[in-house]
Amino acid sequence: MNKQLLYRKVNTTAHGVHHRFGGDFRDERQRRSDPELDGGRRSMGGRVRRGLDYTPLFRFLLAKVGADWNDVFSEAKSRLDRTDPIFWLVALRPEDEQEYVRTGESSYFSGLRVNAQGKLEIVNPALGPQSLEPNCACCTHTFNGVRFTKKYDPSK
Repeated sequence: MNKQLLYRKVNTTAHGVHHRFGGDFRDERQRRSDPELDGGRRSMGGRVRRGLDYTPLFRFLLAKVGADWNDVFSEAKSRLDRTDPIFWLVALRPEDEQEYVRTGESSYFSGLRVNAQGKLEIVNPALGPQSLEPNCACCTHTFNGVRFTKKYDPSK
């Protein structure tokens, strides 16, 4: 059985959708004062990955809390284009643990870790959509896909 991928492409051609295009090097390429320039030749930059949404991966990982990490990692790895996004949420070492992770402009997910028994667990299970406050009034802020319950406070 062919399982569904844990990422999706987002519409990068729609009007008003910006994915960090341009500005990286186009204005600096011709500067003569840069000591790193070798006769005006310098890389334009590597291939940048744009237009991929890993929300299905994050929901998959949250659904697997309590499961054996090796099994979860093996399945996730087989359904992804690369393994980096797994470790945006999952910490293998205590110093890498985070209570929550911001994955977009207004999307937050629980930080995960692998415990001593090799099981996937949430870093702070008490943290929820009622714990966080939005940082602007214009966006819909979500925590694990659930809308924040606190309202934006402009005095902060």
